[in-house]
Amino acid sequence: MSTVSAERLATVFVDVADTLVDDFDVVEFLQMLTQHVAALFDTGEVGLMLADHRGRLTFMAASDESARLMELFQLQHGDGPCLDAFHTARPVTNVNLAGAAAKWPRFAPRAVQAGFESVHAFPLRLRKEVIGAMGVFGSATELDGADENIVQALADVAVIGILQERAIRRGEVLTGQLQGALNSRVVIEQAKGIVAQARSVSPDDAFALIRDFARRHNRRLSEVAGTIVAGLPGLPDLDGR
Repeated sequence: MSTVSAERLATVFVDVADTLVDDFDVVEFLQMLTQHVAALFDTGEVGLMLADHRGRLTFMAASDESARLMELFQLQHGDGPCLDAFHTARPVTNVNLAGAAAKWPRFAPRAVQAGFESVHAFPLRLRKEVIGAMGVFGSATELDGADENIVQALADVAVIGILQERAIRRGEVLTGQLQGALNSRVVIEQAKGIVAQARSVSPDDAFALIRDFARRHNRRLSEVAGTIVAGLPGLPDLDGR
């Protein structure tokens, strides 16, 4: 039996479905998804990576800074559960990190050092095509079959959101949209660094300032980040005062 309440699950799917419009922001959508998945179980953090047009994985979104670092560590060292889920197109679940050094000699010790006890990873897939992976890093709490199905379903919804309905009917990947999202992520990370340094805040708080400003002014997250990086017309008044 799932540990996720029906009310919480319904809220997640309503929020996700409400975001799937013709002109949605891929980066913000994936960021929202990681935060929703992290909130489902109250036991950890979530990170997500996508493959570019050459099949190379790149970090895209995370529920917090610790999950972002876990995703980046996997990409840097070529070792970890998200890479396995991506390459095999199969979920990796209920792995005790304390005993996983033989499986992931670099990632497992680093994750334990970061305070994580268990890890789960889910492929972002549509039929036989895999375009990324989502990792759940947390406590020793295990996911049962129902919970695994829920997280995989959310990962599958993310794929639908990225590929879009018309592309799905044609069986095509929107390479341009994926590459654009990857490029936007780079700019957002740069903007986070600028704001974090300028405001003397953490990267998570810097991202929250940028995201909230974009929402208040009905602007794309990537657009606001681009303005910050370009420095034109200067750093926006993110506090709205």
